[in-house]
Amino acid sequence: MILNNRAIVHMDLDTFFVSCERLLDSRLLGKPVLIGGTSDRGVVASCSYEARKFGIHSAMPMRMAKQLCPEAVILRGNSGVYTNFSKDVTDVIKESVPLYEKSSIDEFYIDLTGMDKFFGCHKLASELRQRIMKETGLPISFGLSINKTVSKIATGEAKPNNQIQITKGTEKPFLAPLSVRKIPMVGEVTYKSLCDLGVKRIQTVQDMPMELMHKVLGKNGLSIWKKANGIDNTPVIQYHERKSISTERTFDKDTTDVYKLKSILMAMAENLAYQLRRGNKLTACITFKIRYSDFQTYTQQQRIPYSAMDHNIIPVVLDLFRKLYNRRLLVRLIGVKFSHLVEGGHQVNLFEDNEKFLNLSQAIDKMRERYGDRVVINAAGMDAKSISRWNPFTGEPPPLLANRRR
Repeated sequence: MILNNRAIVHMDLDTFFVSCERLLDSRLLGKPVLIGGTSDRGVVASCSYEARKFGIHSAMPMRMAKQLCPEAVILRGNSGVYTNFSKDVTDVIKESVPLYEKSSIDEFYIDLTGMDKFFGCHKLASELRQRIMKETGLPISFGLSINKTVSKIATGEAKPNNQIQITKGTEKPFLAPLSVRKIPMVGEVTYKSLCDLGVKRIQTVQDMPMELMHKVLGKNGLSIWKKANGIDNTPVIQYHERKSISTERTFDKDTTDVYKLKSILMAMAENLAYQLRRGNKLTACITFKIRYSDFQTYTQQQRIPYSAMDHNIIPVVLDLFRKLYNRRLLVRLIGVKFSHLVEGGHQVNLFEDNEKFLNLSQAIDKMRERYGDRVVINAAGMDAKSISRWNPFTGEPPPLLANRRR
C-alpha cells in the first residue's frame, strides 16, 4: 500500500550537451547543433531540437546527419565542461531533497514520498525545477507520478522545458495511447519484435494477458507488461559519487614472465573498462601499481581524455608498465586503478571518432551481459585466469565460472 502512495519525480536536462554549449556561446541559440565525433566516422552524441526536425537523432552516424542538415553547427564536445555543469545541478538537488538518485550525467530520480503533508509534492518539484534553471541557466523537464517508469515516460512527454504530473489512478490511461517504444528498456530489437506481433501502442500490451507476454518474450516480456500497466516498485537508490575502481593480482609465485604480466594487465584493463561502460562511467586517470619480491612498491599514473574504451585505455596501461618494470627483479603484485570517474558514459563515448571501435565495443558488451564477463576477451589476455569479475558499482559478486555456459 505504501508503494502506491509514493511520489517519484524524474528530472531530465533538455538536450544537455547542447544547452551547455549555448550557455558558453549564445550564437548557437536557435541554430541546429550537433555534438559528437566530428569526422565522418563519428556519431552524434547529442543534437538540438532544431536539428531533430531534420530527422537527426543520437547515435546516428555524423556523415548521415551532415547530409540531412548541411547547415548544422558541429561541435566536438567537452566532457569535462559537461561534468561540471552536471555537478552544479546535482548540488542544487542535493541541498533541496532528502533522497535522490543520479541515473546519468543529465538525469535524476527524486523520492518526495510523504512531503505532500508539508509542502505539496508538485509544488516542491516545480520550485526545485525553477531553482535549477535560475542557478545553472539550464532548461530541465520533469514528470511526477507514483513510480519511476511512469515519471520517466511523463518527462519525455513534458519536453522540451516543461513539467507533467500523472495523478494516482490515471497511469494506465496516460500510457495507453503512447508508442511501446516509450517504455524504458524497449530498444530497437524489442520494438521490432513487438511490431512483428502487431503491438505498436502501449494499450495493446495492457489488453494482452500477462502470461502471453511472458510466453512470447520471456522475462523481458513480463517486465514490459508491468511497465505498460504502470507497475514499477523499483526504489530510488541514494546517490553516492564513486571516485575510482581498481583491481590487483598477487602471484602465488613471484615472476619475471613478461608475457604473463602483460596478459594479466590487459585482462585487468579490459575488465575494468567494461565495468565502466556497464556503470555508465568514464575515467580520466589511469594508475599502474607494481610490487617486487622485496616488497618495494611503485605506482605511476597518467591523465587521459575521458574514456571507457579498451583501445584508449589498454595502450596507456601497457605504457605505464614499461616505464616501471625492472627486468632484474621478481614481481609479486600488479594492479590497475581508474580514477576521476564521471557519469554519462554512453553519451560521452559517442565523442569517439572511430565508429568501428564504438560498434564493436557495444556488440561485445551485449554478449558479455548475456553470457558472462569473460565470454569475449582480448586474445592477449587469455592467460589471465583469475581476474576479478565483480560489478564495482553494485558490489555484486560474480557467479562461479564453472556454472557459466559457453
